[in-house]
Amino acid sequence: MPDIPKTFDDVTVHWLSEVLSSDVASISSTRIGEGVGLMGDIHRVELTYKEQRNDHPSSVVVKLPSSFEENREQGVALGMFEAEVRFYSELGEQTGTGLPEIHFARIEAGTADFVIVMEDLSNLVMVDQSAGMSFDQASAAVKVLANIHAVWWDKVKTEELEWIPSMVGPRIEYVNQVLPQIYPVFAETFSAGLPEGGAALTEEFSRSYLSLNKKLAERAPWTLAHQDYRVENMLFGDLKKDQVIVIDWQGIGRGPGSYDLAYLLGGSMDTDLRRAHERELVAAYQIQLTDSGVEDYSFDSAWDDYRFAHLLGGLATSIFAGGTLDLSNERGVELITMMANRHVTAALDHGGFSQL
Repeated sequence: MPDIPKTFDDVTVHWLSEVLSSDVASISSTRIGEGVGLMGDIHRVELTYKEQRNDHPSSVVVKLPSSFEENREQGVALGMFEAEVRFYSELGEQTGTGLPEIHFARIEAGTADFVIVMEDLSNLVMVDQSAGMSFDQASAAVKVLANIHAVWWDKVKTEELEWIPSMVGPRIEYVNQVLPQIYPVFAETFSAGLPEGGAALTEEFSRSYLSLNKKLAERAPWTLAHQDYRVENMLFGDLKKDQVIVIDWQGIGRGPGSYDLAYLLGGSMDTDLRRAHERELVAAYQIQLTDSGVEDYSFDSAWDDYRFAHLLGGLATSIFAGGTLDLSNERGVELITMMANRHVTAALDHGGFSQL
């Protein structure tokens, strides 16, 4: 089995020949996704072969852990690196829909040393989260999400899947401990730009994260949740066929699917567009679940869970990222400002803490 590269310099012609079981002649690479992904360094690698065949990929994408030690430590502490590799290796085939082809995935358990080699999807469309999804893109993303959730609906509370963090487990307890500590840093930079009531909402949220997770976990059916289901973690093909490929599975968890749905629509759509279409999109999600075999989950239940879930993932991501961000990263500041504003607005639109 090929070794795990320590740095991208170790991704050589010889190493890729072993990974792809072919004689690679030359490679050239470009780093992609800078300023977007926090936990991984990603490179697109173009390939030539000593003997070209149609089944040889002309390019691949190689993902390694972040070159920043603090991010590497965080990825290990939260189990994110191991979760993504194990997801692709152990659950990808059963999940089926919406996933990239994986050529190679390996991790040294308990460390930040991992590598994923996947198909190059640069022929598909990427969307800037600041610009936001169109309605058609949102519709396709919602249906693919429902298909993924349906595979694992009410099937994740098993001993075999206990390695996947739950919404009431140690990872959530860790975030719950950290949020009050980093909230003042977030507030100093981002609170002034929030809508009316937003500063009070985020401050109360920073003290309530674990209890909110428990409330949602008790009221809604569990499935396999992506937990970072936003537009920059997906690529779009033919929207008439709902062709969406979802990447970056480091944050997977066991819990209510409404977490992903609220996170997507709250953070990846322009606020006015979300307000105009969210009931229609939640209905599309619920219908697709039903068509995929999920029973006893009505639109009213989906809608209520969706509304409540706006009090969770988007707010946590905004505060966590904003409270730990290197403020010299202009792209990062722009993204978090937008995310915080959209997610806070969505939570307020749906009643905020008055839902409790």
